[in-house]
Amino acid sequence: MEAILDELKIFTGNAHRGLAEDVCKYLDIPLGQAEVFKFSNDNTFVRIQENVRQRDVFIIQPTCAPVNDNLMELLIMIDACKRASAGRITAVVPYYAYGRTDKKDQPRVPITARLVADLLTAAGANRLLTVDLHAGQIQGFFNIPVDELTALPMLSDYFQAKELSDLVVVAVDIGISKKARDVAERLHVPLAIIEKRRLGNGERTEVMNVIGDVEGKVALTFDDEIDTGGTIANAARVLAERGVKEVYCCVTHPVFSKDAADVMARSLFREVVVSDTIPMPAEKRNGKITVLPVAPLLGEAIYRIHKGLSVGEMFT
Repeated sequence: MEAILDELKIFTGNAHRGLAEDVCKYLDIPLGQAEVFKFSNDNTFVRIQENVRQRDVFIIQPTCAPVNDNLMELLIMIDACKRASAGRITAVVPYYAYGRTDKKDQPRVPITARLVADLLTAAGANRLLTVDLHAGQIQGFFNIPVDELTALPMLSDYFQAKELSDLVVVAVDIGISKKARDVAERLHVPLAIIEKRRLGNGERTEVMNVIGDVEGKVALTFDDEIDTGGTIANAARVLAERGVKEVYCCVTHPVFSKDAADVMARSLFREVVVSDTIPMPAEKRNGKITVLPVAPLLGEAIYRIHKGLSVGEMFT
C-alpha cells in the first residue's frame, strides 16, 4: 500500500482500543495519542495530545457496553477535535447502539437512533462510518454523509470455504430476511425464514413458524447481532425439531449481554461465527465462538475516504 498522507489521524476511546490498533497496523500509521478517562465525580475527560489542526481525523469507537459511557466518550472526543480545528472529523462507529429504537411502534416512545444521530452531528462529526446497521433507514436520520460497510462478504466467504453440503441460510426473523437473502445468494443456497413474535417490551420471543424447506439440511442462521442469545438459541432448537442435521450461526455484532456466552455454549450450534466490531473478552469465548477481524474492512474504507476514492467499489 502506498504511503498515507500525514494529514490522516486515527484516535480511539476506551470502547475497543484493540480494533483501533489493528486498523492502524493495516494502514501502517501510529494510533493518535489521547487521554480519555473519568474523574472521581463520574465526568468524562478528553485531551487530544497531538496537533490535529486541519487534519483528517477518524475516531474509532463502537457504542457497545457500557453504551452510555462509550457514547459520551465519542461525543466529547468529537467536540475536542472540533475545538482543536480538525479539518474533518469522521465518527467510526462499527456498532451503532440504540439501532433497534428506529421507529415509533408504540405510543409515547422515543426514536433513540435518530437522537443519537443528532447528538453525533451536533457534537461536530462531519461523516459517519459504520458496519451493518440494524435498520437501513437509520442512514436517513443523518444530515451528514454515512458510509455503511457490511461484514456479509467476510462471513459468507468463511462458510463458503467450509464447503458445507445441503446448506440453507435461515433468517431468524422477517426483518433480517433481505440481508440473509444476500448471504444465501453469495453462497448459492436457498433461504428459509423463521417467523417470530415478540412478547411485549421484554427480551422473550415466541417462535411461530419456519418458512422454507430445512429438513435434512445443514442450517446457517443469520442475524445482525446476538444480544442475550435466547432468540437465536431458540431458533436452533426449532430448526432441530424440523429435522435439520447441523446448525451453524453467523452474526456481525456479538453484543453478548447477560449470560449470552453460557446460552450459546449450551445451544445446539456447532459453531458461532462473529466479527470483532465489539470486543470479545476471553471469558465470553468458548469452543464454539469464532471471531473474524473487521480491521482490514475498516482500514480500507478509511483509506478510501481519506483519498477521496469510492467506498462502494469495495463490495463490487
